[in-house]
Parts: sequence; C-alpha cells; structure tokens
Amino acid sequence: MTHNNQKKIAVINDISGFGRCSITVAMPVISAMKIQCCPVPTSIFSNHTGYPNYYFDDYTARMPEYIENWKKLGLEFEGIYSGFLGSEEQIDIVRAFIQDFKTERTTIIVDPIMGDHGKAYATYTREMCQEMKRLTEYADILTPNLTEACILTDTPYSDRHWTMRELTAMAETIRREGPEKIVITGIRQGDFVANLVYEAGETPRILRSHRVGSERAGTGDVFSSIIAADAVNGVPFAQSVKKAGNFVKKCILRSEEMKIPREDGVCFEEYLTALR
Repeated sequence: MTHNNQKKIAVINDISGFGRCSITVAMPVISAMKIQCCPVPTSIFSNHTGYPNYYFDDYTARMPEYIENWKKLGLEFEGIYSGFLGSEEQIDIVRAFIQDFKTERTTIIVDPIMGDHGKAYATYTREMCQEMKRLTEYADILTPNLTEACILTDTPYSDRHWTMRELTAMAETIRREGPEKIVITGIRQGDFVANLVYEAGETPRILRSHRVGSERAGTGDVFSSIIAADAVNGVPFAQSVKKAGNFVKKCILRSEEMKIPREDGVCFEEYLTALR
C-alpha cells in the first residue's frame, strides 16, 4: 500500500487559530487547488501576534518525532513549502526535512518571512537572518517581500522608487544562491503595488496593480500558498504570480466591503471556489 497516489504539499509553518494566516490559510487554499495539504506545525497560537493578547505554544521540541513518523509512513511530497520560522533550530529542522523528503519531483518553496517596512522582525537576529540565507539555497521558488529581499542581499532599504535594474540586481544575487524562480512582492510605486517576477533564463517582468484597501494580516500567506500549489500543478510562474496578486486584491476589496478588521486578515473564503 502507498500513501502517495495524490499530490501533496508539506507546509511547515505555525498554526494560528484565529486571524487568517500561516497554516490556517495554506490548508484551505492549497486544498481548493486540488492538492493535499500536510501541515508541520512549528508553534501554536490562539490568534496571531497582531492582537493585544494571544496564547502561544512552541512546537520545536516535538517537530522531530512528528516528522519521524512521516518517514515511517514513506510519505513523498510534490511540494515542500516553509513559512515563518521562529528560531535557528527550526531553520535547521526545515533544512533536514528538505534533505530527507526531497525527490526529483519535489518543488521547494521558501517564503523567507523575516520583516516588513524596512525592518526585520524582533525575533530575527543577525544570526537568524544568516541562517535564513542558508535555507534559501535549497529553494526552487523564493517569495520575499522588498524588505526581505534587501536583507537577503545586504542591500540598504529605502522607501524611494526602486528601478528595474536595482530590483533585477537583487533577484540575480538571490538566484546565485540557488532559487531559479523569485518573486519580490509589495514594491510600492505611487498608487500602484508591484511584484518583480524573475526566472532563470527569462527576461524579468514587473506586474503592477492599483493599491486597494489597507494592509492586512495573512495576505502574504494567501499569495505564497497559491504560488506553491500552482508550482506543483505546473502553472507557468509569471501566470501564477499574476493570478495570486489578483486573488489577494479581490479578497482585500471584499474584506473592506464586509468591514473585516485589518488584523482579521482577508475573507478569502468568499472566493475559494474560484481557485483552480
């Protein structure tokens, strides 16, 4: 008997019971795209840290035994997708997971969640950032925002207008570390927000759309989950980036209409049946 007759993506991230982010976003989105989503929890939150109060349980010590039982089952994955990691030890565990489970048909998607608005998150020390750089060497696809791209390439961050040449140079620097496909997200250009699409051997592209609504929790998780599922389903990368961006924009607009609080994320449930 084999457990590998259906496409599967292992998602290594935290579980947040409320607030629409991390695994609680990835599971429904990836499932709607006809792929089995298999979570590897790094920690458990009652709700994400954008709220005044939250319960937190670090799952690091339990992860190795959890993963060991998947080895005993002989599980294989078409995709391995990692998100927010809270310590150097967790990054090491992800690296080992990739080494143990990657096959010729496995696509590795790393969302290097380290910071935003020009600053690293408080948990990300210089040492943590260096470890994340090492993890990107294993990625086939990398989905950093502009801040994270700057951190990965040791580029000073600025709110100024970034030229195509500068953005491409950062993507090329990241490419030399391993990933063949890179999308740098959340690039502000006046009334627009842009994503740089970079593929080895292809001409880099900028995909822009009008900025709508307010920034919301979990939009990056929705975006990267679509990218991961599309990669496993064989969708061309630029097409996938455009699709993910349009989906997030539509969800933001609907969330504004429904007066959903910003910290509650986006009501992607309204449009899940449109994902294929």
